[in-house]
Amino acid sequence: MQFKYPELLWGLLLLLIPIIIHLFQLRRFKKTPFTNVKFLKQVVSESRKSSTLKKWLLLFTRMGILAALVIAFAQPFIANDSALQEKETVFYLDDSFSMNGQIENGNLFKNTIQDFIKYIPTDQRFTLFTNKQVFKDVEVKDIQNELLNLSVAANQLGVAEIVLKGNTYFSDNAASQKNLVVISDFQQRMGDLSKVDSTKNINIQYIKPSNASIINTSINSVFIAERSNDNIELVALLSTNAKDETIPVSLYNDNKLIAKTSAKFDTGGSAEVRFTINANEVILGKVTITDTGLDYDNQFFFNIDKKSKIKVLAIGDLSSDFLRRIYTENDFDFTVSTLNQLNYSTLENQDLVILNEIQKLPSSLNTALKALSSNGGSFVLIPSVDGDIASYNELASAYFNSKFLNGVSQEIAISEVKIAHPLFTNVFNKKVSDFQFPNVKKYFKINTKAPIALSFQNKEPFLIGNKNGYFFTAAISNKNSNFENSPLIVPAFYNMGMNSLKLPPLYATIGTDVEIELPITLQQDDIIKIANETNEFIPQQRVLPKKVQVNFIENPKEAGIYKIMHNDKNSRHISFNNNREESALIYTSLPENNSNTSLSSFFLESQKNNAINEFWKWFAILALAFVLIETALQRFLK
Repeated sequence: MQFKYPELLWGLLLLLIPIIIHLFQLRRFKKTPFTNVKFLKQVVSESRKSSTLKKWLLLFTRMGILAALVIAFAQPFIANDSALQEKETVFYLDDSFSMNGQIENGNLFKNTIQDFIKYIPTDQRFTLFTNKQVFKDVEVKDIQNELLNLSVAANQLGVAEIVLKGNTYFSDNAASQKNLVVISDFQQRMGDLSKVDSTKNINIQYIKPSNASIINTSINSVFIAERSNDNIELVALLSTNAKDETIPVSLYNDNKLIAKTSAKFDTGGSAEVRFTINANEVILGKVTITDTGLDYDNQFFFNIDKKSKIKVLAIGDLSSDFLRRIYTENDFDFTVSTLNQLNYSTLENQDLVILNEIQKLPSSLNTALKALSSNGGSFVLIPSVDGDIASYNELASAYFNSKFLNGVSQEIAISEVKIAHPLFTNVFNKKVSDFQFPNVKKYFKINTKAPIALSFQNKEPFLIGNKNGYFFTAAISNKNSNFENSPLIVPAFYNMGMNSLKLPPLYATIGTDVEIELPITLQQDDIIKIANETNEFIPQQRVLPKKVQVNFIENPKEAGIYKIMHNDKNSRHISFNNNREESALIYTSLPENNSNTSLSSFFLESQKNNAINEFWKWFAILALAFVLIETALQRFLK
């Protein structure tokens, strides 16, 4: 037995008081001779024996009262060593989308919160953090309402991040027992639990609220398959973990239902749904399904606005027919000018300027192109076979310290495509091989630090650059190369044009770095606002002379279609969807030494291990019993 206040046991010395008093009361009587009164002596003798017995009994009861009271105030108890150790407990509650699944007895996330509130001891202090919130050193009654109002979101910490973040909430007290409790459904994307490294001797417990399987169907993406002057063929890709599933799929323009079909999934759980929509109509699109699994992936937002044509100017004396076939009227405003007839004042209004094999670049043109590039525009330099290297370097030196060197007269093939380069991203499904590559008869060597998009067999660059400036190292006209007839020419020049003005995409993903450019001239103190029915915010923006660069990295937080507002007028739209990674529902196994499988069992076991059996109440009752015994002795024992 142990005592909470053992120093109070010194109070047992008070037991000497009744003993001393008793000894005085039981002192021996002095004998005095008296006359022969036989019967009187017998009565006196019997009374003396009875009085002595009563006094001994009173002594024991009074000592019992004092002893029981002293021990009761010292608070005796029985407990194991872990119950006496100071404890710190930190909880992680997964509030990602995958926790919001529907199970037999309701919503998984809401049930988990209710179980946490129900089973955690009301007097236990703890720290709880989620993917986006922290409640530090609280009791459950302090945050009960906040817990009940928690909602799921797209954020998902990895298990290594959870442990690292959890470590920061523990104190530096080496004597305390530190417990980190991770409550999650443990998708595989969180990481391998067996490889978790705990740096502070922390006891980590993993609790999976439910082992019930969640059947979920998700809309993963939407894209345009074909586009004509009149119609657009739209494709929606779906996936499911159900078997033999067929579900209805609806397409809305704003709030108007414009098409409905059904999705039939293959054996791999994938389905492709096609819609045909009007190409001449502004579409504020939403593809929806009805699903009882996760609800965040049951709708997919996209928009198709009236296109702002990208302005492309080709300068040179050679034929630009190959460029005209690439920069069609649907997407581009393409014009051609010779160097002699060039109106320099029009350069600043262009998005992309192509220098088509000009033998020598005037300094004034180089200056204008540098200004265009610094203001967000782009240019492409295609050198002439006998081009003036010095004039080329006047332009190239400002971009990645590039410098044209000597010309090389050697027929050589273009043999390597950098598929990670922005010009060829998503162009090839796999690494290019067995491809009929074009060749050149003469090229220039170049010294550069710019990203390489295409290179020769000898690893020398053929096409370099990124975003604002691109440089070929060889003429591409038919006299020097067959590049104009190569399939590579279309994605190269088309993406140069598309990247010169980043118009809003069909949709964007929340949390990714999305940058668009709007052909809007802002006046002083003008700003671009982004808004929908429930939210409004001002994005990061960079004002250029003829356009505005808008960046979405922190906002928005919710999926939907947003208006791009300028002077309180709707300029364009941009759509955002949540990342679909949470929809996979592929789980990892818990460690074998993980003993708890539910919140209720965890808290019950914790209470059992931390139980302290206190006995002070029993000693208080014993003291009261001794009082009652003493009262009875005084009253009934004569």
